[in-house]
Amino acid sequence: MKQFLVKYWHIFRKPSVHFSLGFLTLGGFIAGIIFWGGFNTALEVSNTEEFCISCHEMENNVYEELKSTIHYTNRSGVRATCPDCHVPHEWTNKIARKMQASKEVWGKIFGTIDTRDKFLEHRLRLAQHEWARLKANDSLECRNCHNFEYMDFTAQGKRAVQQHSTSLAGGDKTCIDCHKGIAHQLPNMKGIEGWN
Repeated sequence: MKQFLVKYWHIFRKPSVHFSLGFLTLGGFIAGIIFWGGFNTALEVSNTEEFCISCHEMENNVYEELKSTIHYTNRSGVRATCPDCHVPHEWTNKIARKMQASKEVWGKIFGTIDTRDKFLEHRLRLAQHEWARLKANDSLECRNCHNFEYMDFTAQGKRAVQQHSTSLAGGDKTCIDCHKGIAHQLPNMKGIEGWN
């Protein structure tokens, strides 16, 4: 065993051209820790409301709309921020969403929605994209805070109880099917399924 360890210790110490394999391994390990720390720090910074509204497109449009909703101010004092509703909390889902969101940077760079008029022009398409995303992941971000198992049906209206106990419980519908516009103004809903 000792001979085996000595043999591999010599390989580990053997210089590549200028540095030993041990130095390169240790250096790679330290560089990996620095990269991972920097990556996670950037991920957390980009997952704050301050980051989201640092673009005037978001601050002047959707953030202003959020301020008048129950998700911003309510009797319980619990407030949803942009990432709460638009970024999943689990790491793998969060990374996938961040990769999707990187496409949105192109809109910023090319000024796709840099004025209120341009934003309103694209509003339906943007909303439909977000609704489709939430539908596809079964309203995962909604369920980070709202858990069906803990719903108090006695505190809900008759219509809500009917919908939650049948369509939501049966998996026929998900949160976004009925709660479009819960935190932002709706676009023109003409021709959208379920809307008159």
